[in-house]
Amino acid sequence: MHRPLKQPRMTREEKARDTYMRILEAAAQVVGDDGYADASVSKITRLAGVAQGTFYNYFESRQHVFDKLLPYMGRQMLDHIRASVAAELTGADREEARLRAFFAYLAQHPAFYRILYEAEIFAPRAHAEHFRLLADGYKGALGRAVERGEIQGYSEPELEAVIYMLLAARAYLSMRYVHDGKGGGALPDHVIDAYVKLVTRGLFTPPGGPGGGGG
Repeated sequence: MHRPLKQPRMTREEKARDTYMRILEAAAQVVGDDGYADASVSKITRLAGVAQGTFYNYFESRQHVFDKLLPYMGRQMLDHIRASVAAELTGADREEARLRAFFAYLAQHPAFYRILYEAEIFAPRAHAEHFRLLADGYKGALGRAVERGEIQGYSEPELEAVIYMLLAARAYLSMRYVHDGKGGGALPDHVIDAYVKLVTRGLFTPPGGPGGGGG
């Protein structure tokens, strides 16, 4: 009879990282359920399975964990999108895959948008850092598309404006089609189709043009 293999013990650094992440994951669940105003340290530590004294080894205050929460989830979301998009995809196919991966993340983390929207009031520093992370991620993605010749005719300031248009599209599509506080996250096919048409064709047909505007 074979004895089960022993799991290797975590190092001190690994234990510390695990505890830190457990506290942040618990904070995400508590804020998602109760909002920032009612997310107490005791609720967070109870859910994380750590003592309140342990909490203060990692965070100076309740506000400190709030300031770390949204950027933590933003990095987690960007990692999920990068891992979900096949390397061989280019152009509009890649943008469609990014959109689908974004909504797949929302399906797994239905509390995300409450955390995001309330952060503007309760954790403005985290809110600002989150949007810097997203904008920088998109800047890198679109910059590589420019280098491959997939995007042409945009100046750098114009591309920055496009980035915020695409981020706004994600936000409002989630509010209209999937954000109900209960999970879900799959966009209807006609929404995906409309998004892809918009990023590939634009919206209006140029005067005297052959078509391809909003069809």
